[in-house]
Amino acid sequence: MFPAARSTLRGLRTTVGSAQAGPIYSRRLASRVATPEGVWVYWRCNGMDNVSRVRDLSVGGLFIDTAVTRPLGEKAKLDFLVQEGQIRTEAVVRHIRPSGGLGLKFTAITEEDCPHLIALMSRVHKSMSLPRFPAAS
Repeated sequence: MFPAARSTLRGLRTTVGSAQAGPIYSRRLASRVATPEGVWVYWRCNGMDNVSRVRDLSVGGLFIDTAVTRPLGEKAKLDFLVQEGQIRTEAVVRHIRPSGGLGLKFTAITEEDCPHLIALMSRVHKSMSLPRFPAAS
């Protein structure tokens, strides 16, 4: 986990629980936020290059839509294709969804790119709280 991102995004974390059923525990250290349609990542894994939509994002990792499967534990390099600026990270495959997707855990980010990741997380979090109105016809 990245100390700068963790401390800055602490306010974005949420705890899920139910008074009747008791607390729901998760191994996840940071909550995931569903991303809008325009968040994509270029990723390289063991010599294979791909571009995928980011389905959800947290300070600890992301889930991407892809038909390409990679083995658990395999390392990947990511370049986000977003308006916030250059975000380069390294990650490891932590989850495989056979129906099409990979869960990746961040293992490294450059100090220069960390503020851009924080800005992206902030934008994604804000987009979740905006009301959705149907398009005018």
